[in-house]
Amino acid sequence: MDENNLKCWLALKLVEGLGSVGVKNLLSAFGTPRRVLEAPLEALKSVPGIKEKTAKIIHRFNRWEQVERELALAREKGVSLVTVEDASYPRLLLDIYDRPPLLYVKGNLVEDEATIAVVGSRAATTYGKFLTERLCRELAQYGFTIVSGMARGIDAAAHRGALSANGRTIAVLGCGIDVYYPLENKKLYDEIAANGAVVTEYPFGTQPHAANFPMRNRIISGLSLGVVVVEATDKSGSLITARTALEQGREVFAVPGAVDSPGSKGTHRLIKEGAKLVEGIDDIVEELQPHLRKTSPTPQRPEQADARRRVDEKPLGERERTILNLLSEGAVDVDTLIDKTGLDTNEVLTILLGLELGGYVEQKPGKVYNRI
Repeated sequence: MDENNLKCWLALKLVEGLGSVGVKNLLSAFGTPRRVLEAPLEALKSVPGIKEKTAKIIHRFNRWEQVERELALAREKGVSLVTVEDASYPRLLLDIYDRPPLLYVKGNLVEDEATIAVVGSRAATTYGKFLTERLCRELAQYGFTIVSGMARGIDAAAHRGALSANGRTIAVLGCGIDVYYPLENKKLYDEIAANGAVVTEYPFGTQPHAANFPMRNRIISGLSLGVVVVEATDKSGSLITARTALEQGREVFAVPGAVDSPGSKGTHRLIKEGAKLVEGIDDIVEELQPHLRKTSPTPQRPEQADARRRVDEKPLGERERTILNLLSEGAVDVDTLIDKTGLDTNEVLTILLGLELGGYVEQKPGKVYNRI
């Protein structure tokens, strides 16, 4: 894009009080950002949703030094500025009502990729994180790009699952693209940028204010064909993502949990309200398979794919070896494993999930496990 044109897009982005819908209305009225900035005050005031104060700020826009700083930072940090005019702007996101007019992108966006969002609690259980990694790993093997918010817990597990299968993943931030939040995910940020994209609508230096995240959630769902929710409380922000997904005409999926777990109340509510219950990736794939690109290779079953190989070569612990020994002579159901090991249910399920992710065991219908 012509740099002068990009400056006009940034200028609109920096107008205080002007949201995504306001920009959309202004472009409908005047055609281009430059014409918006050159428009008479009375013409600006006549645009639906544009208040007099906002119209005056646009008419007298004088923050060109900040525009130049944004461009300089983008060049310095290898960040792309992608507008709704650009071919690389995500097609799915283009269709939502309040699409962001400009995205800051670290990494690469791929045209018409099959995307699915996986979100959930920051305070996720060990089982929830393992389950999320497995789902996302297998979805990535099918050719799906995993979208999430790079938060602690389920979001981070979703990204890691995709990366473990050498798949693509997109992280949508609620802060500036140069702000690592949470700081512990800095390494994950770099891995995502190298194997997908980190995306935000916020200018450089924007801190992760609480009000940013509900707005961020509409981009997560807007980028995706569907949203999978794992471990959400009754007041979880993940439910906001599910609601915006429904408003945007996306599919909503929910992974059930223990009936007495507070961390499952939100997902159970979604299921009661009509979200598709997910017991495995087949529940997701059968809904979204038609959206996979026809040019993609025929999807492999997870147990057939190279990514199924063991990804963690560290020695197994005593409990893992005990369960593997019990499985050496044939398939065993979970109840029998619990009885013979003396471990509690959650501990056995967590160990089994870890062994499954490592490629040591496979799950069969009825919670029966085989050693590979």
